[in-house]
Amino acid sequence: MERLILSEQNIINAICFYHARKKYVIPEQVEVELFYDDEEEQGFSAEASVNGQQQVFMTPDLIAALRLWIDEFLNRDPFAARIELLFDNDEGITAAIY
Repeated sequence: MERLILSEQNIINAICFYHARKKYVIPEQVEVELFYDDEEEQGFSAEASVNGQQQVFMTPDLIAALRLWIDEFLNRDPFAARIELLFDNDEGITAAIY
């Protein structure tokens, strides 16, 4: 698989899709905020909310959401992909998929 960079918006979309599936709602009902803390070991996280209920996603959850996105929207083998979350001051949080 050639290297592909997913934008911060695509990561948010992936989390919306992933969380919506778990909560049996449509992705448009999910609100997501991404976080990066360079002082934490697992620096990447997200908070998703549906109807006032919030759930925190840590790095493994973000990777799981991205694997579902890869499978459903990129039509690629999600388990053959290596996923690396990245942070850039200009681009925000992105994901490199190899």
